[in-house]
Amino acid sequence: MVAIHHRFTDVDGHRIFYREAGPADAPTVVLLHGYPTSSHMFRALIPRLAEHYHVVAPDHLGFGLSDAPGVDEFDYTFDALARITAGVLSNLGVTRYAIYVQDYGAPIGWRLALANPGAITAIVSQNGNAYEEGFVESFWTDVWAWGHQQDERTESAVRFALSREAIRWQYLHGVPDPTLVDPGTWEHDVALVSRPGNDLVQLRLFRDYSTNRPLYPRLQQYFRDSQVPLLAVWGENDEIFGPAGAKAFATDLPDARIALLDGGHFLLESALDEVSALILDFLETTLAR
Repeated sequence: MVAIHHRFTDVDGHRIFYREAGPADAPTVVLLHGYPTSSHMFRALIPRLAEHYHVVAPDHLGFGLSDAPGVDEFDYTFDALARITAGVLSNLGVTRYAIYVQDYGAPIGWRLALANPGAITAIVSQNGNAYEEGFVESFWTDVWAWGHQQDERTESAVRFALSREAIRWQYLHGVPDPTLVDPGTWEHDVALVSRPGNDLVQLRLFRDYSTNRPLYPRLQQYFRDSQVPLLAVWGENDEIFGPAGAKAFATDLPDARIALLDGGHFLLESALDEVSALILDFLETTLAR
């Protein structure tokens, strides 16, 4: 049985939680979670990867078991979350690594790659967007409106995303057999998002999401220049980041592996066996090369 260690490290005065497993001298894989979850989303994937790789999965600041300072204490932006993540990796002495990015983990991972392209050995994107084609308009209209103007109307629209109903929808929508998804997943997330003051943290990040789109041209240039090995494994029924976002990687990375699976946004909850098999095959081929 693989031992998974549950640890904390200090970055700029903030206590950051992370899970770590696998041989310290093996290639490192960094798992970057999305909204509204934490490294908890990787609880079943980590043991499978750690048989062969050194795995690190942090909770972003404001999420999971990491510190969650109020918005009056910390300016929550994706730039700031990327800096915190870079600090975690620096503390652990990790200088070369593959990344698995999902949802919010993608703009954080993209910033790490743009800041230090030579550090990234491979990318697994699981519904982690990098192209305009990936945005499902019906979902993002309210987010873009909130980013453009903060008022009572736009806030009310995005606040719905903090509700149990909306978080449950993220887990179950597009899943062919919803009984495969443990209700504890969304209840875990709801409890953490509902902590006093955390609503304002999440609203600040919703507002900042608009800063990710202007990065896409630089990111796509990085793809073209580096030809970084990439696997896009996607829940094709996701109505946040649609399957066109997965297919778009082939525009700049002709050798990208693209796998569309019958599932939704949190694909690991319903298709763990298929996703982990694809990742292990991809990493074995890529990192061996």
